[in-house]
Amino acid sequence: MKIAIAQLNFHIGNFEGNLSKMLAAVEEAKSQSADIVCFAELATVGYPPRDFLEFEDFIELAEATVDKLAEAAQGIAIVLGSPTKNPVLEGKDHYNAAYFLADGKIQHVQYKTLLPTYDIFDEYRYFEMATEWNVVEYKGKRIALTVCEDIWNIGNENPLYTISPMDELMPQQPDFILNVSASPFSYVQAQARHQVVLANVERYGIPLFYVNHCGAQTEIIFDGGSLVASPDGKIFDEMPYFEECVRTYDLEEVQQGGREQRQPREKMQLIHDALVTGIRDYFGKLGFGRAILGLSGGIDSALVAVLAARALGPANVRLVLMPSQFSSAHSVTDARKLAENLGCPYDIIPIEDIYNTYMQALRPHFWATEFNIAEENLQSRARGNLLMALSNKFGNILLNTSNKSEVAVGYGTLYGDMCGGLSVIGDLYKTEVFELCRYINREEEIIPDNIITKPPSAELKPDQLDTDSLPSYDDLDEILFQYIERRLSPQDIIERGYDEKLVRRILRLVNINEFKRHQMAPVLRVSEKAFGMGRRMPIVGKYLA
Repeated sequence: MKIAIAQLNFHIGNFEGNLSKMLAAVEEAKSQSADIVCFAELATVGYPPRDFLEFEDFIELAEATVDKLAEAAQGIAIVLGSPTKNPVLEGKDHYNAAYFLADGKIQHVQYKTLLPTYDIFDEYRYFEMATEWNVVEYKGKRIALTVCEDIWNIGNENPLYTISPMDELMPQQPDFILNVSASPFSYVQAQARHQVVLANVERYGIPLFYVNHCGAQTEIIFDGGSLVASPDGKIFDEMPYFEECVRTYDLEEVQQGGREQRQPREKMQLIHDALVTGIRDYFGKLGFGRAILGLSGGIDSALVAVLAARALGPANVRLVLMPSQFSSAHSVTDARKLAENLGCPYDIIPIEDIYNTYMQALRPHFWATEFNIAEENLQSRARGNLLMALSNKFGNILLNTSNKSEVAVGYGTLYGDMCGGLSVIGDLYKTEVFELCRYINREEEIIPDNIITKPPSAELKPDQLDTDSLPSYDDLDEILFQYIERRLSPQDIIERGYDEKLVRRILRLVNINEFKRHQMAPVLRVSEKAFGMGRRMPIVGKYLA
Protein backbone atom coordinates (compact mmCIF):
# COMPACT_ATOMS: atom_id res chain seq x y z
CA MET A 1 0.00 0.00 0.00
CA LYS A 2 1.18 3.53 -0.83
CA ILE A 3 0.13 6.52 1.25
CA ALA A 4 0.41 10.14 0.08
CA ILE A 5 0.64 13.07 2.45
CA ALA A 6 -0.68 16.32 0.98
CA GLN A 7 0.68 19.22 3.02
CA LEU A 8 -1.26 22.26 1.82
CA ASN A 9 -1.85 25.92 2.66
CA PHE A 10 -5.59 26.31 3.19
CA HIS A 11 -7.61 29.53 3.43
CA ILE A 12 -10.25 29.84 6.14
CA GLY A 13 -13.74 29.80 4.65
CA ASN A 14 -12.51 29.59 1.05
CA PHE A 15 -14.38 26.39 0.21
CA GLU A 16 -13.90 26.64 -3.52
CA GLY A 17 -10.21 27.39 -3.25
CA ASN A 18 -9.57 24.67 -0.67
CA LEU A 19 -11.49 22.11 -2.74
CA SER A 20 -9.54 23.05 -5.85
CA LYS A 21 -6.24 22.56 -4.02
CA MET A 22 -7.31 19.17 -2.71
CA LEU A 23 -8.58 17.94 -6.07
CA ALA A 24 -5.25 18.92 -7.67
CA ALA A 25 -3.41 17.07 -4.90
CA VAL A 26 -5.58 14.00 -5.46
CA GLU A 27 -4.47 13.94 -9.08
CA GLU A 28 -0.86 14.41 -8.03
CA ALA A 29 -1.16 11.53 -5.55
CA LYS A 30 -2.66 9.35 -8.26
CA SER A 31 0.30 10.15 -10.52
CA GLN A 32 2.54 8.91 -7.70
CA SER A 33 0.52 5.64 -7.59
CA ALA A 34 -0.83 6.34 -4.12
CA ASP A 35 -3.65 4.22 -2.68
CA ILE A 36 -4.57 6.83 -0.06
CA VAL A 37 -4.05 10.59 0.03
CA CYS A 38 -4.28 12.41 3.37
CA PHE A 39 -5.15 16.04 4.05
CA ALA A 40 -4.95 17.97 7.32
CA GLU A 41 -7.40 18.66 10.15
CA LEU A 42 -10.40 20.83 9.13
CA ALA A 43 -8.98 20.97 5.62
CA THR A 44 -12.31 21.94 4.06
CA VAL A 45 -12.64 25.10 6.15
CA GLY A 46 -9.08 26.01 7.21
CA TYR A 47 -7.84 26.24 10.78
CA PRO A 48 -8.96 27.84 13.05
CA PRO A 49 -12.41 28.76 11.70
CA ARG A 50 -13.51 30.10 15.11
CA ASP A 51 -17.05 31.50 15.22
CA PHE A 52 -17.67 30.79 11.54
CA LEU A 53 -18.55 27.38 12.99
CA GLU A 54 -21.64 28.94 14.55
CA PHE A 55 -23.18 29.55 11.10
CA GLU A 56 -25.23 26.58 9.91
CA ASP A 57 -24.53 27.52 6.30
CA PHE A 58 -20.77 27.33 6.97
CA ILE A 59 -21.11 23.72 8.16
CA GLU A 60 -23.32 22.83 5.20
CA LEU A 61 -20.74 24.24 2.78
CA ALA A 62 -18.07 22.13 4.50
CA GLU A 63 -20.20 19.00 4.18
CA ALA A 64 -20.87 19.79 0.51
CA THR A 65 -17.11 20.02 -0.01
CA VAL A 66 -16.68 16.57 1.53
CA ASP A 67 -19.36 15.21 -0.82
CA LYS A 68 -17.54 16.63 -3.85
CA LEU A 69 -14.28 15.06 -2.67
CA ALA A 70 -16.08 11.75 -2.17
CA GLU A 71 -17.04 11.83 -5.85
CA ALA A 72 -13.31 12.17 -6.64
CA ALA A 73 -12.41 9.18 -4.47
CA GLN A 74 -12.29 6.79 -7.41
CA GLY A 75 -9.25 4.53 -7.60
CA ILE A 76 -7.83 6.28 -4.53
CA ALA A 77 -9.03 6.81 -0.96
CA ILE A 78 -9.11 10.31 0.52
CA VAL A 79 -8.63 11.16 4.20
CA LEU A 80 -9.37 14.68 5.39
CA GLY A 81 -10.57 16.73 8.32
CA SER A 82 -13.85 18.65 8.33
CA PRO A 83 -16.50 19.80 10.81
CA THR A 84 -19.74 17.85 10.86
CA LYS A 85 -23.07 18.23 12.61
CA ASN A 86 -23.77 16.43 15.86
CA PRO A 87 -26.92 14.35 15.21
CA VAL A 88 -27.70 14.25 18.94
CA LEU A 89 -29.52 17.18 20.52
CA GLU A 90 -27.51 17.06 23.74
CA GLY A 91 -23.95 18.37 23.65
CA LYS A 92 -22.18 20.75 21.30
CA ASP A 93 -23.63 21.24 17.83
CA HIS A 94 -20.65 19.87 15.91
CA TYR A 95 -17.81 17.39 15.82
CA ASN A 96 -14.29 17.92 14.56
CA ALA A 97 -14.08 14.89 12.28
CA ALA A 98 -11.75 12.88 10.08
CA TYR A 99 -13.42 11.46 6.96
CA PHE A 100 -12.37 8.37 5.04
CA LEU A 101 -13.66 8.50 1.45
CA ALA A 102 -13.41 5.67 -1.08
CA ASP A 103 -15.29 4.24 -4.05
CA GLY A 104 -17.18 7.49 -4.53
CA LYS A 105 -18.68 7.77 -1.04
CA ILE A 106 -18.06 8.37 2.66
CA GLN A 107 -16.90 5.07 4.15
CA HIS A 108 -16.08 6.10 7.70
CA VAL A 109 -16.14 9.15 9.98
CA GLN A 110 -14.03 9.34 13.13
CA TYR A 111 -14.71 12.18 15.56
CA LYS A 112 -11.96 13.93 17.47
CA THR A 113 -11.74 12.96 21.14
CA LEU A 114 -9.27 15.30 22.79
CA LEU A 115 -10.31 18.93 22.33
CA PRO A 116 -7.50 21.36 23.25
CA THR A 117 -8.70 24.41 25.12
CA TYR A 118 -5.53 26.25 26.06
CA ASP A 119 -3.27 28.95 24.64
CA ILE A 120 -4.52 29.65 21.07
CA PHE A 121 -6.84 26.62 21.04
CA ASP A 122 -10.52 26.88 21.93
CA GLU A 123 -12.05 23.71 20.50
CA TYR A 124 -14.37 22.85 23.36
CA ARG A 125 -16.19 26.10 22.58
CA TYR A 126 -17.44 24.45 19.38
CA PHE A 127 -17.05 20.68 19.36
CA GLU A 128 -18.37 17.59 21.16
CA MET A 129 -15.83 14.89 21.95
CA ALA A 130 -15.92 11.37 20.51
CA THR A 131 -17.13 8.43 22.57
CA GLU A 132 -16.58 5.64 20.01
CA TRP A 133 -13.40 4.54 18.25
CA ASN A 134 -13.23 2.17 15.29
CA VAL A 135 -10.51 1.29 12.81
CA VAL A 136 -11.03 1.66 9.06
CA GLU A 137 -10.47 -1.36 6.85
CA TYR A 138 -9.15 -0.67 3.36
CA LYS A 139 -7.36 -2.93 0.88
CA GLY A 140 -6.58 -5.48 3.54
CA LYS A 141 -5.19 -2.97 6.06
CA ARG A 142 -6.68 -1.77 9.33
CA ILE A 143 -6.19 1.96 9.89
CA ALA A 144 -6.32 3.90 13.16
CA LEU A 145 -7.73 7.27 12.06
CA THR A 146 -6.97 10.06 14.55
CA VAL A 147 -7.27 13.84 14.68
CA CYS A 148 -4.34 15.97 15.89
CA GLU A 149 -4.46 16.07 19.72
CA ASP A 150 -5.74 12.48 19.84
CA ILE A 151 -2.14 11.22 19.65
CA TRP A 152 -0.95 13.63 22.37
CA ASN A 153 -2.23 11.54 25.28
CA ILE A 154 -0.01 8.48 25.11
CA GLY A 155 -1.02 5.79 27.54
CA ASN A 156 -3.17 8.32 29.44
CA GLU A 157 -0.13 10.19 30.72
CA ASN A 158 -1.28 13.68 29.69
CA PRO A 159 -2.97 15.23 32.78
CA LEU A 160 -5.23 17.37 30.57
CA TYR A 161 -7.21 14.31 29.47
CA THR A 162 -8.76 11.12 30.83
CA ILE A 163 -8.95 9.11 27.59
CA SER A 164 -6.25 7.84 25.24
CA PRO A 165 -7.88 7.28 21.81
CA MET A 166 -5.04 5.09 20.58
CA ASP A 167 -5.35 2.87 23.66
CA GLU A 168 -9.02 2.46 22.72
CA LEU A 169 -8.14 1.59 19.11
CA MET A 170 -5.28 -0.85 19.70
CA PRO A 171 -7.46 -3.87 20.67
CA GLN A 172 -8.75 -3.70 17.06
CA GLN A 173 -5.18 -4.37 15.87
CA PRO A 174 -4.57 -1.48 13.44
CA ASP A 175 -1.69 -1.80 10.99
CA PHE A 176 -0.80 1.89 11.06
CA ILE A 177 -1.92 5.31 12.31
CA LEU A 178 -3.14 8.20 10.16
CA ASN A 179 -3.22 11.51 12.00
CA VAL A 180 -4.72 14.64 10.45
CA SER A 181 -3.36 17.67 12.31
CA ALA A 182 -3.33 21.43 12.64
CA SER A 183 -0.14 22.01 14.64
CA PRO A 184 0.73 25.74 14.80
CA PHE A 185 4.32 26.86 14.58
CA SER A 186 6.54 27.97 17.39
CA TYR A 187 10.30 27.73 17.23
CA VAL A 188 10.20 24.74 19.61
CA GLN A 189 7.09 23.00 18.24
CA ALA A 190 8.88 20.74 15.76
CA GLN A 191 10.85 19.15 18.59
CA ALA A 192 7.68 18.56 20.63
CA ARG A 193 5.97 17.10 17.56
CA HIS A 194 8.83 14.67 16.98
CA GLN A 195 8.75 13.53 20.60
CA VAL A 196 5.00 12.83 20.51
CA VAL A 197 5.10 10.99 17.19
CA LEU A 198 8.05 8.83 18.26
CA ALA A 199 6.42 8.10 21.62
CA ASN A 200 3.39 6.77 19.72
CA VAL A 201 5.37 4.40 17.51
CA GLU A 202 7.37 3.23 20.51
CA ARG A 203 4.24 2.43 22.52
CA TYR A 204 2.10 0.96 19.75
CA GLY A 205 4.74 -0.54 17.47
CA ILE A 206 3.12 0.51 14.18
CA PRO A 207 3.93 3.20 11.59
CA LEU A 208 2.45 6.67 11.94
CA PHE A 209 1.62 9.12 9.13
CA TYR A 210 1.11 12.68 10.37
CA VAL A 211 -0.14 15.44 8.03
CA ASN A 212 0.01 19.10 9.02
CA HIS A 213 -1.06 22.45 7.58
CA CYS A 214 1.43 24.94 6.18
CA GLY A 215 0.97 28.67 5.68
CA ALA A 216 -0.45 31.38 7.94
CA GLN A 217 -3.92 32.33 9.15
CA THR A 218 -3.60 35.92 10.46
CA GLU A 219 -1.36 35.55 13.55
CA ILE A 220 -1.17 31.75 13.56
CA ILE A 221 1.52 30.23 11.36
CA PHE A 222 1.76 26.57 10.31
CA ASP A 223 5.17 25.24 9.37
CA GLY A 224 4.15 21.97 7.71
CA GLY A 225 6.87 19.49 8.65
CA SER A 226 4.49 16.55 8.20
CA LEU A 227 5.99 13.32 9.51
CA VAL A 228 6.27 9.63 8.78
CA ALA A 229 7.60 7.52 11.66
CA SER A 230 8.59 3.87 11.53
CA PRO A 231 8.28 1.25 14.30
CA ASP A 232 12.05 1.22 14.82
CA GLY A 233 11.65 4.56 16.57
CA LYS A 234 12.95 6.79 13.78
CA ILE A 235 11.56 9.67 11.75
CA PHE A 236 11.39 7.96 8.35
CA ASP A 237 10.77 11.31 6.69
CA GLU A 238 9.93 14.90 7.55
CA MET A 239 8.40 17.04 4.84
CA PRO A 240 9.63 20.61 4.11
CA TYR A 241 8.85 23.54 6.38
CA PHE A 242 6.64 26.37 5.09
CA GLU A 243 6.07 24.72 1.71
CA GLU A 244 3.19 22.91 0.07
CA CYS A 245 4.16 19.38 -0.85
CA VAL A 246 2.61 16.06 -1.93
CA ARG A 247 4.78 13.04 -1.16
CA THR A 248 4.00 9.32 -1.33
CA TYR A 249 5.38 6.56 0.91
CA ASP A 250 5.40 2.78 0.59
CA LEU A 251 3.89 1.32 3.76
CA GLU A 252 6.11 -1.76 3.64
CA GLU A 253 9.24 0.38 3.45
CA VAL A 254 8.09 2.50 6.37
CA GLN A 255 7.30 -0.65 8.35
CA GLN A 256 10.86 -1.90 7.77
CA GLY A 257 12.37 1.45 8.79
CA GLY A 258 16.12 1.75 8.87
CA ARG A 259 16.06 5.32 7.57
CA GLU A 260 15.97 8.72 9.25
CA GLN A 261 15.31 12.03 7.49
CA ARG A 262 14.74 15.29 9.36
CA GLN A 263 14.64 18.94 8.36
CA PRO A 264 17.19 21.43 9.77
CA ARG A 265 15.85 23.27 12.83
CA GLU A 266 18.04 26.33 13.38
CA LYS A 267 16.02 28.76 15.50
CA MET A 268 16.65 31.95 13.55
CA GLN A 269 16.08 30.31 10.18
CA LEU A 270 12.73 28.97 11.42
CA ILE A 271 11.68 32.35 12.79
CA HIS A 272 12.78 34.15 9.63
CA ASP A 273 10.85 31.78 7.36
CA ALA A 274 7.80 31.86 9.65
CA LEU A 275 7.61 35.67 9.66
CA VAL A 276 8.04 35.89 5.89
CA THR A 277 5.24 33.32 5.53
CA GLY A 278 3.07 35.25 7.98
CA ILE A 279 3.42 38.52 6.09
CA ARG A 280 2.94 36.92 2.67
CA ASP A 281 -0.22 35.03 3.63
CA TYR A 282 -1.74 37.92 5.60
CA PHE A 283 -1.50 40.10 2.49
CA GLY A 284 -2.28 37.37 -0.02
CA LYS A 285 -5.34 35.96 1.74
CA LEU A 286 -6.79 39.42 2.38
CA GLY A 287 -6.13 40.52 -1.19
CA PHE A 288 -3.60 43.22 -0.27
CA GLY A 289 -0.53 43.81 -2.42
CA ARG A 290 1.56 46.57 -0.89
CA ALA A 291 2.92 47.49 2.54
CA ILE A 292 4.18 50.67 4.13
CA LEU A 293 6.23 51.23 7.26
CA GLY A 294 8.18 53.94 9.02
CA LEU A 295 11.94 53.44 8.72
CA SER A 296 13.67 55.13 11.64
CA GLY A 297 17.23 53.97 11.23
CA GLY A 298 16.74 51.70 14.22
CA ILE A 299 16.97 47.93 14.31
CA ASP A 300 13.27 47.06 14.68
CA SER A 301 12.02 48.87 11.58
CA ALA A 302 15.07 47.66 9.67
CA LEU A 303 14.21 44.05 10.42
CA VAL A 304 10.55 44.50 9.46
CA ALA A 305 11.59 46.16 6.19
CA VAL A 306 13.80 43.19 5.26
CA LEU A 307 11.11 40.64 6.11
CA ALA A 308 8.42 42.57 4.22
CA ALA A 309 10.62 42.97 1.14
CA ARG A 310 11.28 39.24 1.11
CA ALA A 311 7.60 38.41 1.59
CA LEU A 312 6.06 40.86 -0.87
CA GLY A 313 8.88 41.93 -3.16
CA PRO A 314 10.91 45.15 -2.66
CA ALA A 315 8.80 47.16 -5.12
CA ASN A 316 5.71 46.52 -2.98
CA VAL A 317 7.18 47.85 0.28
CA ARG A 318 7.18 51.63 0.71
CA LEU A 319 9.54 52.97 3.36
CA VAL A 320 9.03 56.38 4.96
CA LEU A 321 11.81 58.21 6.82
CA MET A 322 10.40 60.87 9.18
CA PRO A 323 13.29 62.60 10.94
CA SER A 324 12.72 65.19 13.67
CA GLN A 325 15.07 67.69 15.23
CA PHE A 326 16.02 64.94 17.68
CA SER A 327 16.99 62.41 15.00
CA SER A 328 20.68 61.75 14.59
CA ALA A 329 22.26 62.23 11.17
CA HIS A 330 23.40 58.62 11.08
CA SER A 331 19.84 57.38 11.56
CA VAL A 332 18.77 58.98 8.29
CA THR A 333 21.93 57.79 6.56
CA ASP A 334 21.50 54.24 7.88
CA ALA A 335 17.82 54.14 6.87
CA ARG A 336 18.58 55.37 3.33
CA LYS A 337 21.36 52.83 2.93
CA LEU A 338 19.04 50.00 4.01
CA ALA A 339 16.30 51.12 1.59
CA GLU A 340 18.84 51.19 -1.23
CA ASN A 341 20.23 47.78 -0.26
CA LEU A 342 16.72 46.33 -0.40
CA GLY A 343 15.67 48.17 -3.54
CA CYS A 344 12.51 49.49 -1.86
CA PRO A 345 11.00 52.88 -2.77
CA TYR A 346 11.36 55.41 0.04
CA ASP A 347 10.29 58.92 0.98
CA ILE A 348 11.71 61.40 3.46
CA ILE A 349 9.13 63.53 5.30
CA PRO A 350 10.66 65.68 8.06
CA ILE A 351 8.29 66.16 11.00
CA GLU A 352 9.94 69.11 12.77
CA ASP A 353 7.48 71.66 11.39
CA ILE A 354 4.51 69.38 12.10
CA TYR A 355 5.75 68.82 15.65
CA ASN A 356 6.27 72.55 16.20
CA THR A 357 2.73 73.25 14.98
CA TYR A 358 1.40 70.79 17.57
CA MET A 359 3.52 72.42 20.26
CA GLN A 360 2.30 75.89 19.27
CA ALA A 361 -1.32 74.77 19.55
CA LEU A 362 -0.67 73.12 22.91
CA ARG A 363 1.54 75.83 24.41
CA PRO A 364 -1.31 77.57 26.30
CA HIS A 365 -2.34 74.21 27.76
CA PHE A 366 1.18 72.88 28.47
CA TRP A 367 2.24 76.21 29.99
CA ALA A 368 4.50 75.96 33.06
CA THR A 369 5.05 72.20 32.65
CA GLU A 370 8.27 70.32 32.00
CA PHE A 371 9.07 68.57 28.71
CA ASN A 372 8.18 64.92 29.29
CA ILE A 373 6.63 61.86 27.65
CA ALA A 374 3.70 63.91 26.33
CA GLU A 375 5.99 65.88 24.01
CA GLU A 376 7.88 62.72 23.09
CA ASN A 377 4.66 60.94 22.14
CA LEU A 378 3.56 63.85 19.96
CA GLN A 379 6.42 62.98 17.60
CA SER A 380 5.40 59.33 17.46
CA ARG A 381 1.77 60.25 16.81
CA ALA A 382 2.73 62.72 14.08
CA ARG A 383 4.57 59.90 12.35
CA GLY A 384 1.63 57.56 12.86
CA ASN A 385 -0.73 60.09 11.26
CA LEU A 386 1.53 60.50 8.25
CA LEU A 387 1.83 56.77 7.74
CA MET A 388 -1.90 56.22 8.06
CA ALA A 389 -2.59 59.08 5.62
CA LEU A 390 -0.29 57.47 3.04
CA SER A 391 -1.88 54.10 3.76
CA ASN A 392 -5.37 55.50 3.17
CA LYS A 393 -4.41 57.41 0.04
CA PHE A 394 -2.47 54.67 -1.75
CA GLY A 395 -3.85 51.43 -0.23
CA ASN A 396 -0.60 50.34 1.39
CA ILE A 397 -1.16 48.36 4.60
CA LEU A 398 0.86 49.69 7.52
CA LEU A 399 3.16 47.21 9.23
CA ASN A 400 3.80 47.63 12.94
CA THR A 401 7.45 47.47 14.03
CA SER A 402 7.20 47.11 17.83
CA ASN A 403 9.12 44.24 19.44
CA LYS A 404 7.93 42.00 22.29
CA SER A 405 10.11 43.65 24.93
CA GLU A 406 8.62 47.07 24.20
CA VAL A 407 5.09 45.75 23.92
CA ALA A 408 5.46 43.89 27.22
CA VAL A 409 6.40 46.95 29.29
CA GLY A 410 4.38 49.55 27.41
CA TYR A 411 7.39 51.21 25.76
CA GLY A 412 5.34 52.31 22.79
CA THR A 413 2.83 55.01 21.87
CA LEU A 414 -0.80 54.25 21.20
CA TYR A 415 -1.91 55.81 17.89
CA GLY A 416 1.77 56.37 17.14
CA ASP A 417 4.38 53.66 16.72
CA MET A 418 1.81 51.06 17.81
CA CYS A 419 -0.27 51.71 14.66
CA GLY A 420 -0.50 49.06 11.98
CA GLY A 421 -2.57 46.27 10.47
CA LEU A 422 -0.10 43.52 11.41
CA SER A 423 2.53 43.30 14.14
CA VAL A 424 5.46 41.55 12.46
CA ILE A 425 7.99 41.24 15.32
CA GLY A 426 5.69 41.64 18.32
CA ASP A 427 6.61 38.11 19.41
CA LEU A 428 10.37 38.70 19.23
CA TYR A 429 12.22 40.00 22.27
CA LYS A 430 14.73 42.75 21.55
CA THR A 431 17.66 40.36 22.03
CA GLU A 432 16.04 38.05 19.44
CA VAL A 433 15.66 41.01 17.07
CA PHE A 434 19.43 41.52 17.22
CA GLU A 435 20.01 37.82 16.74
CA LEU A 436 17.72 37.64 13.69
CA CYS A 437 19.39 40.68 12.12
CA ARG A 438 22.78 39.05 12.51
CA TYR A 439 21.35 35.92 10.90
CA ILE A 440 20.13 37.98 7.93
CA ASN A 441 23.59 39.51 7.58
CA ARG A 442 25.43 36.18 7.89
CA GLU A 443 26.59 36.19 4.26
CA GLU A 444 26.44 39.85 3.25
CA GLU A 445 25.64 43.19 4.84
CA ILE A 446 21.99 43.77 4.04
CA ILE A 447 21.18 45.67 7.23
CA PRO A 448 23.88 48.34 7.70
CA ASP A 449 26.17 47.24 10.49
CA ASN A 450 25.76 50.52 12.33
CA ILE A 451 22.03 49.79 12.80
CA ILE A 452 22.93 46.57 14.62
CA THR A 453 25.82 47.88 16.71
CA LYS A 454 24.60 51.30 17.87
CA PRO A 455 22.78 51.57 21.24
CA PRO A 456 18.97 51.43 20.77
CA SER A 457 17.18 54.77 21.04
CA ALA A 458 13.70 56.10 20.31
CA GLU A 459 15.31 59.52 19.53
CA LEU A 460 12.44 61.49 20.97
CA LYS A 461 14.67 63.85 23.00
CA PRO A 462 18.35 64.82 22.92
CA ASP A 463 20.87 62.00 23.54
CA GLN A 464 18.11 59.55 24.48
CA LEU A 465 18.84 55.83 24.97
CA ASP A 466 16.39 53.00 25.69
CA THR A 467 18.37 52.26 28.86
CA ASP A 468 17.32 55.66 30.22
CA SER A 469 13.87 54.16 30.78
CA LEU A 470 14.50 50.41 30.76
CA PRO A 471 17.04 47.99 32.20
CA SER A 472 19.47 46.36 29.78
CA TYR A 473 17.65 44.19 27.26
CA ASP A 474 19.62 41.14 28.38
CA ASP A 475 18.16 41.44 31.89
CA LEU A 476 14.75 42.68 30.77
CA ASP A 477 14.19 39.90 28.24
CA GLU A 478 15.21 37.12 30.60
CA ILE A 479 12.82 38.33 33.30
CA LEU A 480 10.03 38.81 30.75
CA PHE A 481 10.61 35.32 29.38
CA GLN A 482 10.33 33.75 32.85
CA TYR A 483 7.08 35.61 33.51
CA ILE A 484 5.37 35.45 30.09
CA GLU A 485 6.49 32.12 28.62
CA ARG A 486 7.19 30.20 31.83
CA ARG A 487 4.43 31.86 33.94
CA LEU A 488 6.70 32.04 36.99
CA SER A 489 5.66 34.16 39.97
CA PRO A 490 7.71 37.18 41.08
CA GLN A 491 9.14 35.19 43.97
CA ASP A 492 10.10 32.30 41.70
CA ILE A 493 11.99 34.71 39.44
CA ILE A 494 13.67 36.46 42.35
CA GLU A 495 14.82 33.09 43.71
CA ARG A 496 16.61 32.52 40.40
CA GLY A 497 18.97 35.34 41.33
CA TYR A 498 17.33 38.45 39.88
CA ASP A 499 17.15 41.71 41.82
CA GLU A 500 13.82 41.89 43.65
CA LYS A 501 13.23 45.58 42.99
CA LEU A 502 13.93 45.13 39.26
CA VAL A 503 11.68 42.08 38.97
CA ARG A 504 8.73 43.77 40.66
CA ARG A 505 9.19 46.92 38.58
CA ILE A 506 9.23 45.00 35.30
CA LEU A 507 6.27 42.77 36.12
CA ARG A 508 4.25 45.75 37.25
CA LEU A 509 4.93 47.40 33.88
CA VAL A 510 3.76 44.28 32.08
CA ASN A 511 0.46 44.17 33.92
CA ILE A 512 -0.46 47.86 33.89
CA ASN A 513 0.09 48.05 30.12
CA GLU A 514 -2.41 45.33 29.22
CA PHE A 515 -4.78 48.03 27.94
CA LYS A 516 -2.26 48.95 25.24
CA ARG A 517 -1.86 45.38 24.03
CA HIS A 518 -5.62 45.00 23.68
CA GLN A 519 -5.52 47.82 21.11
CA MET A 520 -2.61 46.66 18.98
CA ALA A 521 -2.53 44.77 15.71
CA PRO A 522 -2.49 40.94 15.48
CA VAL A 523 0.95 39.62 16.39
CA LEU A 524 2.62 36.94 14.26
CA ARG A 525 3.13 34.06 16.69
CA VAL A 526 6.56 32.39 16.76
CA SER A 527 6.94 31.53 20.46
CA GLU A 528 5.05 29.29 22.84
CA LYS A 529 3.29 32.30 24.41
CA ALA A 530 2.64 35.30 22.19
CA PHE A 531 0.61 38.38 23.03
CA GLY A 532 -2.86 38.09 21.55
CA MET A 533 -5.40 35.28 21.51
CA GLY A 534 -3.09 32.85 23.32
CA ARG A 535 -2.54 35.10 26.34
CA ARG A 536 -5.81 36.36 27.80
CA MET A 537 -5.27 38.75 30.69
CA PRO A 538 -7.76 41.13 32.34
CA ILE A 539 -7.11 44.81 31.75
CA VAL A 540 -8.22 45.94 35.21
CA GLY A 541 -6.70 43.12 37.27
CA LYS A 542 -4.68 44.08 40.34
CA TYR A 543 -2.24 41.11 40.39
CA LEU A 544 1.27 42.63 40.81
CA ALA A 545 -0.09 46.10 40.05
